[in-house]
Amino acid sequence: MKTSLVAIVLTFAGIASGQQTDTQPQTQPTAAQQPTAAAQPQKKEIKDPAEYNAYVGAVQQKDAPSKISGLEAFLAQYPNSVMKEDALEVLMGAYQQAGNQAKVIDTANRLLAANPNNVRALVLLAYNERATQKWADAKDHAIRGLQALPNMAKPDGASDADFAKQKADLATLLSSVAGFSALQLKDNATAAKYLRDAVQGDPNNVENVYPLALAYLTGTPEDDVNGLFFITRAANLVKDPGGKAQITKFGHSKYLKYHGSEDGWNELLAQTATTPLPPDGFTIKQYVPPTPAEQAHDLVKDKSPADIKKLSFAEWELVLSKGTPEDAEKVWSVIKGVPMQMEATVIKAGDTELQIAASQDDIDAKRADIVLTMTGIIPAKLMPKEGGVLDFEGTPVSYTPDPFVMTMEKGALLTRAAPPAPKKPPVHRRRPS
Repeated sequence: MKTSLVAIVLTFAGIASGQQTDTQPQTQPTAAQQPTAAAQPQKKEIKDPAEYNAYVGAVQQKDAPSKISGLEAFLAQYPNSVMKEDALEVLMGAYQQAGNQAKVIDTANRLLAANPNNVRALVLLAYNERATQKWADAKDHAIRGLQALPNMAKPDGASDADFAKQKADLATLLSSVAGFSALQLKDNATAAKYLRDAVQGDPNNVENVYPLALAYLTGTPEDDVNGLFFITRAANLVKDPGGKAQITKFGHSKYLKYHGSEDGWNELLAQTATTPLPPDGFTIKQYVPPTPAEQAHDLVKDKSPADIKKLSFAEWELVLSKGTPEDAEKVWSVIKGVPMQMEATVIKAGDTELQIAASQDDIDAKRADIVLTMTGIIPAKLMPKEGGVLDFEGTPVSYTPDPFVMTMEKGALLTRAAPPAPKKPPVHRRRPS
């Protein structure tokens, strides 16, 4: 955040100290002189000359300690003065000038007690609470400040242009505090609302752009399109090489997850280098993963029976369990009744039937996806151990798609060939001399 914005608040409080106050009651206006609803409010009037002199004498002091002393005395002597709020605003600036931050905050709270909608007090409290990580208080005071800002009175001595700029700067500051505090409170919707306003007010301030991106990308639900725009914008704005690399890496991973490919990433980085806000119609196409049926179709389309026969058991299972009837038939017509040799994990072993798993997912789940009927009783010494790896031959005869189980008959155990024995080095006999 820009500290100078808080200084602006106190500067305008100082301008307020120079405004004219009347010592005598004004004459009541005639009916023709009655102010309209759009007219400016009348100046505040101090009727008591002693009170007037005490106020003017205090605010016109040149050094901060004298001004503080005079204003504190005035407020103690005239606690219900019509100029109480004005005096507190000037006092707040005097404490800031004196470098007494604790008294600045104390005076801001006194101002809110006098007027709960005092914008300058709300700004200073929100700014300080953000700095001290009092997130709930900072958010509350910032939002209250934004609500009160349209009705903030212009001090005498301030030009219309200067006052309009001050209000715009304060709106940006308050939106930044409200949004950042809401983000820390995991209120992402509120954070995105106010941080977006802050970015519109100050598009090149990465301290607002980056949190805005996080508010979009970590919300529920995520707003990936806006989030990806502003995370790449932040990557372009940040100056520190390490920070730039981290933000770019984070944004890139989010882009791949959402879009599904690198396509368009470099173009987005280039666009956000010069474009501060998403243009009308801006979008990023979301990657939608294919359904299991679509994956199954892609496995078998344009494949010959010989190619289908070369697919893995897991791929056959996907097509037979999730594919369309046409795709499933394309696979089943190739493998039905054809003896095949495979490897699987034993789930349950019986004398004449083995329940085994051939796909990795079913192996991990310890769920049988093949029921193998043997040609005879398995000898006890050859009985496979549950959890062990089995080489076998079997002939597919039927299957159920959900849950998937293939029935095979004519089962036979296969023995792996023993690895060849290492060759012995030749024996060299010494010739007799």
